[in-house]
Amino acid sequence: MPHPMAMTRYLIIAGIIGALFTMPLFCQPIKNKAYDLMLMRLIPKGAATLSVAELKEKAGDVIILDAREKREYEVSHLRGARWVGYDDFDLSRVKDLPKDTPIVVYCSVGYRSGVVANKLLAAGFENVENLYGGIFEWKNRGYPVYRDTAETDSVHAYNRKWGIWLQKGKKVYD
Repeated sequence: MPHPMAMTRYLIIAGIIGALFTMPLFCQPIKNKAYDLMLMRLIPKGAATLSVAELKEKAGDVIILDAREKREYEVSHLRGARWVGYDDFDLSRVKDLPKDTPIVVYCSVGYRSGVVANKLLAAGFENVENLYGGIFEWKNRGYPVYRDTAETDSVHAYNRKWGIWLQKGKKVYD
């Protein structure tokens, strides 16, 4: 029979672990430690990250690149964002940009944009940042997204597994 104190510690730890795994179902990502932990592990090292609030302040002073697939971009994107893709990303899509241009890259949550941001840095671009939490965090914070030039509530949620992190807006899955 385990010691009562050991059993109490076990139950407390089990409760904390259980809460972390169920948080995504009940909490918004902007207040979700599990979401932040996942992003910290998922986002590639290299390019600096910036928050949604920081991008909101910089809007108009940076070039915003969308590193999602074309069908995701066509559902909605950040205002003025330029599509560059991920699977078929090619530097020719940014050949017109001077290497010192301030650039922010985003995707759904930050992984694909981190990869593309690192490719831009490797190609000699000097001022590239990755949007932490991507378009999901942007929309979850209540900021608008656009289809062409018209505001929309729809966001491509990539797939049902990743869609749990999008808490605001209408989820689209193709």
